[in-house]
Amino acid sequence: MDRAVAYLRVSTRQQQRAGLGIEAQRATVTRFAEAENLQIIAEFVEAESGKGADAIERRPQLAAALASAKPAKCCVLVSKLDRLSRDVAFVAGLMAQRVPFMVAELGRDADPFMLHLYAALAEKERRLISERTRAALAIRKASGSKLGNPVNIREAGDMGPATLAAAADMHAQGLLGVLRAVRGEGAITIGAITRSLNERKIPTARGSRWHVSSVTNLLARAHKLEELR
Repeated sequence: MDRAVAYLRVSTRQQQRAGLGIEAQRATVTRFAEAENLQIIAEFVEAESGKGADAIERRPQLAAALASAKPAKCCVLVSKLDRLSRDVAFVAGLMAQRVPFMVAELGRDADPFMLHLYAALAEKERRLISERTRAALAIRKASGSKLGNPVNIREAGDMGPATLAAAADMHAQGLLGVLRAVRGEGAITIGAITRSLNERKIPTARGSRWHVSSVTNLLARAHKLEELR
């Protein structure tokens, strides 16, 4: 039986939020370990933001997880890639530690190249969401709209990319409950979530079938929306 060291993290703002809490991560990691015949030999828990170039210095439990996994010649297991970071440079730095990482959401076969790719997608999505939010707020403020009114979001754009992005965010918001449900049923990898959404005949924001790429974008949006709660 292969072994793994579990690493669980929440930011200080996320500790009590459903779907991103420690217990939810622990349950995901435990189900994955059982399905993949992995023995979890240690668990490290952290409550710290993953942002910033000095994130590794502010995350002693991650350093401890690496130190534990290295002599044991085993991997560090996390529930989602963003529990490590959404910063591709940070993820690349972790890969240089020569300790393999396994992400339950992506499956056991996700190699370092795939982890870099998904980190890059998450980083880009985070940046685009931030830019869209600032642009929408600026437009609303300039037009005299009262900030904080959800109705004004539809008034911020003119059926361009910003409006489409807002629609995608609203669609993701509506699927948060579905995502929790399918994960609770054991669909914890992106491939499994894709199949589950299609089996439930739930369409994408554009009314089409789900693919791995569209589910990856959905999860990135869902994670961000959870953070903004």
